[in-house]
Amino acid sequence: MNGRVSGKDASVNQLDLKGRVAIITGGARGIGYAAAERMLKSGASVALWDVDGARLAQSVDALSKIGKVTGDVVELTDEASIAKAVASVVKAHSKIDILVNNAGITGGNGKTWELEPDVWRRVIDVNLIGPYLTCRAVVPEMLKNGYGRIVNIASIAGKEGNPNASHYSASKAGLIGLTKSLAKELATSNILVNAITPAAAKTEIFDQMKQEHIDFMLSKIPMNRFLMVEEAESLIGWLSSADCAFSTGAVFDLSGGRATY
Repeated sequence: MNGRVSGKDASVNQLDLKGRVAIITGGARGIGYAAAERMLKSGASVALWDVDGARLAQSVDALSKIGKVTGDVVELTDEASIAKAVASVVKAHSKIDILVNNAGITGGNGKTWELEPDVWRRVIDVNLIGPYLTCRAVVPEMLKNGYGRIVNIASIAGKEGNPNASHYSASKAGLIGLTKSLAKELATSNILVNAITPAAAKTEIFDQMKQEHIDFMLSKIPMNRFLMVEEAESLIGWLSSADCAFSTGAVFDLSGGRATY
């Protein structure tokens, strides 16, 4: 259900998220689901956004055993869909403190000149335009309360550019740029904006990739294994907390040693 690849207990190190309200896009599975679980165990309430209504309902039901969870079916490239979901979260939870822009697609693999323009555009729309539209809708709610933490899930591909994934790499490089710009705009507002650049985690997103691309990604990781979702949720949780107080516009590596800059 949640894309875990390890039996590690995510509640070992407690975060102080009591009273916080978090939106997690793409929260029905994988890293998004794991982050939601970690935040709930740390005292937060969570609103899951996902385009897959059936999977979203299952995830909300499972996570509701831990804490307060709501779910909204959202198309992240549609401004009206996002506005409706923001209003739903504010109605259910009264405020928004945390936004995790996690939703993303790979668009498959292929050489740049062989990828169809519609596929290329769709990846940019979901992975970059979606976070922009979500931030555009959520930041005013954070400004009202004078507090916010935004965590953008970019990728090591956004730093290095993976062959046969130009659309995905470009979208994640753009998300890093968005993170830095927005962070500077909000630097004196007590709203911090950071990004993480994970190497691949073995979740259902692998179903969108060719085996040779998966093998390529693994060959680039010095630790010789893929990211575990528990490792991602730990960093996301800290960046979402008040303990993260003087880091904004930063890009946190999570690549098993692949990138050291």
